[in-house]
Amino acid sequence: MSTTPAQVPPPVPRRKWRWKPILLRLALVLFVVWLGFVAFMWHIMRQPPEKFGAVMMHMPIPAVFLAAPFETMWLRARAGELRPGDVAPEFDLQTLDKTSRVALSSLNARGPVALVFGSYT
Repeated sequence: MSTTPAQVPPPVPRRKWRWKPILLRLALVLFVVWLGFVAFMWHIMRQPPEKFGAVMMHMPIPAVFLAAPFETMWLRARAGELRPGDVAPEFDLQTLDKTSRVALSSLNARGPVALVFGSYT
C-alpha cells in the first residue's frame, strides 16, 4: 500500500476589500441625503405657519435640530423683506375680545399709524 500525499487545492486568494472607495461613496450618499433634508427644511420654513406646523408635527424634533442648522435657517427664512421706511403690508386681524376685525387700511384712514412689535413683559 503506497501512500501518496493528498492533493490539497491551492488556497483561494482572498479578495481585499478596498474600504476607501466604499467609505467615500457612503459619505457622498449621506451628504446628498443631508443636503436634500436641509433643502426640504428650508422650503418648509418659508411656508405659512400652518403648513410648517403640520410638517414639524411629524418630525422627530431632536433629529431636526441636530441634523440641520435649524436656528440659522429659521432666522433667515422668517426675516422678511421689509426695511426701515418701507410701507407696512396690509393686514386684517381679529381683536382680543374676538368681536370684530381691524385692518391696517381702516386705521390709516383715521390718521398716521405706528406699528410697535415687541414684548412688554
